[in-house]
Amino acid sequence: MKHIRNFCIIAHIDHGKSTLADRLLEFTKTIQVTSGQMLDDMDLEKERGITIKSHAIQMEYTYNNEKYVLNLIDTPGHVDFSYEVSRSIAACEGALLIVDASQGVQAQTISNLYMALEHDLEIIPVINKCDMASAMPEEVEDEIIELLGCKREEIIRASGKTGLGVEDILAAVVERVPAPKGDEEAPLQALIFDSVFNSFRGIIAYFKIENGTIRQGDKVKFFNTGKEYAADEIGVLKLDMVPRKELRTGDVGYIISGIKSSKEVKVGDTITHIARPCAESISGFEEVKPMVFAGLYPIDAEDYENLRASLEKLQLNDASLTFQPESSLALGFGFRCGFLGLLHMEIVQERLDREFDMNVITTVPNVSYLIYDKQGEVKEVHNPGGMPDPTLIDHIEEPYIKASVITTTDYIGPIMSLCLGKRGELLKQEYISGNRVEIFYSMPLGEIVIDFYDKLKSISKGYASFDYHQEGFRTSKLIKLDILLNGESVDALSTLTHVDNAVDMGRRMCEKLKDLIPRQQFDIAIQAAIGSKIISRETIKALRKDVTAKCYGGDVSRKRKLLEKQKKGKKRMKQIGSVEVPQKAFLAVLKLD
Repeated sequence: MKHIRNFCIIAHIDHGKSTLADRLLEFTKTIQVTSGQMLDDMDLEKERGITIKSHAIQMEYTYNNEKYVLNLIDTPGHVDFSYEVSRSIAACEGALLIVDASQGVQAQTISNLYMALEHDLEIIPVINKCDMASAMPEEVEDEIIELLGCKREEIIRASGKTGLGVEDILAAVVERVPAPKGDEEAPLQALIFDSVFNSFRGIIAYFKIENGTIRQGDKVKFFNTGKEYAADEIGVLKLDMVPRKELRTGDVGYIISGIKSSKEVKVGDTITHIARPCAESISGFEEVKPMVFAGLYPIDAEDYENLRASLEKLQLNDASLTFQPESSLALGFGFRCGFLGLLHMEIVQERLDREFDMNVITTVPNVSYLIYDKQGEVKEVHNPGGMPDPTLIDHIEEPYIKASVITTTDYIGPIMSLCLGKRGELLKQEYISGNRVEIFYSMPLGEIVIDFYDKLKSISKGYASFDYHQEGFRTSKLIKLDILLNGESVDALSTLTHVDNAVDMGRRMCEKLKDLIPRQQFDIAIQAAIGSKIISRETIKALRKDVTAKCYGGDVSRKRKLLEKQKKGKKRMKQIGSVEVPQKAFLAVLKLD
């Protein structure tokens, strides 16, 4: 056990975690790196150049003539996948904190660091990309010292591209990261930190053993669900799964036990023996809190059950996805899904399409609100369709977040006006070092859900980094904005919005829909309404045939008669015709700017 080291790599997005992980794997001769980012094996990860899943892999390293087993977990850096990071941290004793030499400390660096410190991990600071012309290792060292309070000589300078400093990192992992603590003689206690679905072998759970030993063929049970299995195959994670006869305390590995149903595996659960169970499950694992909600509906109604099965399989691989059934007047039956952010939502939609061949319609993302009625009862509402009648509502509360933005002083002005435009309140600002400043805002979550992050990146030329966590609920003046097509409300397009923004938003939505809804044989009236008050209207003119073309000369009343006849036909059409709203229209509402 004293020769095992479990560590993860944490950093802000794009600071070179996966590239550095490749160098570590290459140096320890675990694999021959043929193409970049060996651990990012999903097509989406390769295309976008980001890590979506955390990846565990085992390396062997000889140091001072002793052989060590190093279990490395490479984690994502984007704020939308922070739940992956928190799960990886729970399975480790140490963390490499990687900071880009040209970017310095950014928001996600700090938030991931605090997560690691809460779990008492040993932190090894590494400055990456030191070979770049724009690198400023001295300034970045000052920032890290201020953040961590460590000594200057503890910081390792490295480069994922050239392989500089890789040996120092491995030596530091062996020397500084503590060996796993635990008792091999105690009853088995293993923490499940991830799971994947394999269509041939069922569900494969990844775990870390805290106490005890597990052997192939053991009878085990999952503590929280109470289900019992036989460990058909156990092993360690190299680039592929490598079976082993037994795994001991401190090992990170996988178990295959023919589990068919996704409900039986909960990430954060504890595996123990049936014959000699442990007294309690492993704690310190928080439940995921979805930030953004959107409806997912199958394009064909008969695909509803397939969509449910696909979401369940996806949830195994991505524990931060939550969903429950719901129905909509316009779209039929579907699911209300909870995501950690818009990028997460986009990735889930892409993965449904690629991995499960599911074509879905997504409604406008929103957050959850608490609605208090006149009797003092409270109801949680995720979509505007579930709102009670406005006359019964006493007040509405919406979720607030505490946001931290790190940027250079040049961009403070535009960033402040962006935050104020999103109903933000400035809490404080602190200078980190030189011309870098951290600004703290209290803002409604609903305002940042749609396009805040994109705008922040563009006004700061990519130099601002952003992180947030929830702060509770506050009373707000919110109203429901309905979109009517020919007098009928389309519930998938209605939104809850602040009183001050409603008129402007209604007008913009009508203009946008006018461009996107195709012309029909009859006039289509697009209206935005608050309650019974119409605040904006646009009309899509009907496609019309020139019925007077065959009239030449003669009295004008002949033309009039033909036009009147056409008008009556159009009116009849309008009564029975329905308006098809294309998927583009639902998504365009997000990109109103």
